[in-house]
Amino acid sequence: MNRFSKGILILLSVFFFFAVMVSNPAQSLAAAKVNAKFDFNKMADMSDFDPNNPVIPTGDTFKIAVLAPFSGPATVIGQVYWLSVLWAATDYNKRGGIMIDGKKKLIEVIKADMEFKPDVTKKVAERMILQEKVNVLWGTAGSANMKVLNEVANKYKVIAVDTPALTDDLYEGANFTRYSFMTCWSSGQIGRAMAYYYGQIRKKEKKFYILCQDNLFGHVFGDGFKNGLKEYYPDAQIVGEEYHKMFLADFAPYMTKIKASGAEVIYTGDFIPDAANLVKQARQLGVNIPIAHIYIEDPPSLTEIGVEGSKGMVQLSWYGFEGPIFKDPAFTKYYKAWNNAWKKWKEPYNTKQYEHPLGSLGSYIEQTYWLLSVVERAASADPEKIIKVWEGDTYQYANGKIQTMRACDHKTIQDLHVFEAVPPAEQKDFFNILPYYADKNYSSAGRGFKIPADKIMPRIDPTMDRCKGVK
Repeated sequence: MNRFSKGILILLSVFFFFAVMVSNPAQSLAAAKVNAKFDFNKMADMSDFDPNNPVIPTGDTFKIAVLAPFSGPATVIGQVYWLSVLWAATDYNKRGGIMIDGKKKLIEVIKADMEFKPDVTKKVAERMILQEKVNVLWGTAGSANMKVLNEVANKYKVIAVDTPALTDDLYEGANFTRYSFMTCWSSGQIGRAMAYYYGQIRKKEKKFYILCQDNLFGHVFGDGFKNGLKEYYPDAQIVGEEYHKMFLADFAPYMTKIKASGAEVIYTGDFIPDAANLVKQARQLGVNIPIAHIYIEDPPSLTEIGVEGSKGMVQLSWYGFEGPIFKDPAFTKYYKAWNNAWKKWKEPYNTKQYEHPLGSLGSYIEQTYWLLSVVERAASADPEKIIKVWEGDTYQYANGKIQTMRACDHKTIQDLHVFEAVPPAEQKDFFNILPYYADKNYSSAGRGFKIPADKIMPRIDPTMDRCKGVK
């Protein structure tokens, strides 16, 4: 009887475990076997890394084209993308490269200036494939541009990795292609995550003003937040909703409307340079309410608005931490390797913009490491073999963050984090190594809150046969 009871107990325990795993995707994610992770022991000596004088191999290499705006008003975006890919590729090259189709190959990265224009993106992407013979298209800024990039990747059956373009539609319906992987977060996740934070964690401000760029991403970003509020904060109000042209110089008319609306929070998806101009002009014009954002992390601009102006700002991060940033000695070593190298760099990379491998910069670096890990495990440049490894893959970043690539639509399942900005003197418990603050000139992350993956699962298109039955 005893043995029978124990057997029943074991069966019930096993049944309960699998029931929880099926019903709770976040727990499934946390319990999932990590297929690969960043290996600190293999990291090369990067002390001589110089982004202005990179050692880029040529010849029989594995080629990655970095499609980014390397000219025009958004040049800084290109600089961030280039630095991120260059760092990860250089690390791998210093280790001897990757075994590809039976031969060890170094990684070659190529600048591809898409000028932030869809027609140029198409032309440049095709040149990268047909003339430069690249193996991967890495990019790119702007959902309209990423849509074109995915179309080119699909036409020529070349792997594309979407690191910054966040619109869910890019991986749904007719837009979906097996050859492209969305390693970043998605706009639907972002809106719901921020709504979850305000409605389920902070539970204070109720009046929100949406101010975003007038493009595909901006509108989807705003819609995601509105949908998230319905789900997680039904008592909240949208007291204003505006979409401005990109690369705007004058935000004053919008600030006047925000003042009159009684808004308690500005919610924006703007990226630089608009993000920087928005926050600077808001503070200059006396709009001192918190700004909920994802991209207002430009140190020169934050320095201009100062400690008081940036205090209380709320950032949703795709490269987050709940407690102290430096609780893992290995990650601390990784951080210091970057930071020590940065101290020797020249313009434009010697600015505070590049001091810390955290935030969006940290995410771009680690998304690139994920790509290289997949190629390494596929041991091939064959897109079909890369696809086979990447679909359903689970990878752990250097900072401990776990990413799972959903096989059916190539969207990433992940926890996100919200940071509340506090003055430098209050950052010690979070930025827990010398000098115990990110920067003395402005307020920065002092507290972190996890938004669980199961609360913000990437949207699924029910019309896609590949995704039928997937929750």
